[in-house]
Amino acid sequence: MHEITGYLAAFFSTIAFIPQVVKIYKEKSARSISYKTFLIFTLGVTLWLIYGISLESIPMMIANIITILLSVMILTLKYKYRNNDKA
Repeated sequence: MHEITGYLAAFFSTIAFIPQVVKIYKEKSARSISYKTFLIFTLGVTLWLIYGISLESIPMMIANIITILLSVMILTLKYKYRNNDKA
């Protein structure tokens, strides 16, 4: 039961970022996204990944790898659309 809970938590906390990536991509704007917040968040998720590796927890590793990728995508799109965000 603990593994199932881990996989469900990993799934829902990870997919939560997909709508944000899609929104930024469609609007070609990431004005409301804070670089500092996402950099700090990405660092935190990286540490969670390291922790998951040390525990050999597959759900933690999978979720954090995917979340890091989504977070990096958001940061990349923020940088890519930086000129669109200037008003």
